[in-house]
Amino acid sequence: MNMLPGTEIASALQGIFRYQFMQHAFEVGTIIAVVAGIIGYLVVLRRSAFAAHAYSEIGFAGGAGSVLIGTTPLIGSLAAAILGGLTIAVLGNRASHRDIEIGSVLAFAMGLGYLFLTLSSGNDAANAINLLFGDILGVSSSSILLTLVVSLMVLIVTVLVYRPLLFVSLDEDVAEAKGMPTLLLGGLFMVLLAAAVSVAIQVTGVLLIFALMVIPAAIAVRLIKRPKYAIALAVAIAVLATWAGLFIAFYVPYPVSFFITSIVFAMYLLVRLLSRLTVSRAWRPGALTGA
Repeated sequence: MNMLPGTEIASALQGIFRYQFMQHAFEVGTIIAVVAGIIGYLVVLRRSAFAAHAYSEIGFAGGAGSVLIGTTPLIGSLAAAILGGLTIAVLGNRASHRDIEIGSVLAFAMGLGYLFLTLSSGNDAANAINLLFGDILGVSSSSILLTLVVSLMVLIVTVLVYRPLLFVSLDEDVAEAKGMPTLLLGGLFMVLLAAAVSVAIQVTGVLLIFALMVIPAAIAVRLIKRPKYAIALAVAIAVLATWAGLFIAFYVPYPVSFFITSIVFAMYLLVRLLSRLTVSRAWRPGALTGA
């Protein structure tokens, strides 16, 4: 007798959660997806996708340095990304004119990361390379705790400065004209982004950071205009993609990060396709006249 689909899913989930490494993966993946969805919305709004990518690579340099000296990679990634964020914020006082500063710091960080890889032994180098593509199935209990603490701090600060930060993100010129501390808010956002990127590296890795940090928010912005609902949708997409990626990877022998990125990218393509079809139908001959 065949089981009902719901029963099969429940049985599969029960089998997955028997393993501690999968429990850890779901725990840390959920935490990171929530933070990525919230911060990612502001990233898309501020057009700072390049900054998110840059911080991931700056974090890689810090993580590689941590592996070299024998400490937790997350600590090194976090420290390097925050330091890089502060440096970029100081060098470029406006979010729309920071590409040169970001590129300069990024280039130095990548060179430093390569140096650390060269100096590392075989096993250490392999651990550092895991930072490039993520290693969510190898997350330890201590890393989960550190991720939770950092994520809570990021979320608390984001809630406290949400309104002014949203205003600056929507129109930096108007915010500056009204006397708002745009430089301070921009620097604070850089630190929040750096921290969020550092913890997200554990799931998608340096090279695939756009998957959770940018794509869910980009989908939400296209579908919903009101910020709070768009943020909620971005979080939901990031969480569901992470859960689905982990579920599939448990049964299929391919990297989790591949499935997560594929899921959110497919969703983005679908939204873009549907929006184009909607526009083309709205502007077809006779659409305005009712013919």
